[in-house]
Amino acid sequence: MLLLEDVVSVSDDSAVCRVTVSPSGVLAPFLDPDGNLPGWFTLELMAQTVGVWSGWHRHQQGKNSIELGMILGARELLCTTGILPAGQTLTITVKLLMQDDRFGSFECSINDGEATGRINTFQPTAEELTTLFQQGAS
Repeated sequence: MLLLEDVVSVSDDSAVCRVTVSPSGVLAPFLDPDGNLPGWFTLELMAQTVGVWSGWHRHQQGKNSIELGMILGARELLCTTGILPAGQTLTITVKLLMQDDRFGSFECSINDGEATGRINTFQPTAEELTTLFQQGAS
């Protein structure tokens, strides 16, 4: 499920996306009774922005297919208020720290520090995905 509404910019080493915390928006199913988005959604918003960055780079390389990416882990993930307030437009920024073949590390923030963290990612091959899903089914 796509939780982002707008792609603001993508560059060689960063991406910026936006979404509004609204009962009429894509985040509506996940809002608490007060209309706020729980803080644990910050990881998914950051990861989807990394996905935008990755997809843009695949497109630049002439690849039209979308590849599945996986979160290996998050470090120092912090949402200062525990929630993302109702009515607020969230600006999610990811910056590439390191990339090695199919592994990547990104420094991430939402609204200039309201939520921050570092996400480590991996892009498995089709064969690795098949093996992983077969192991999960047994």
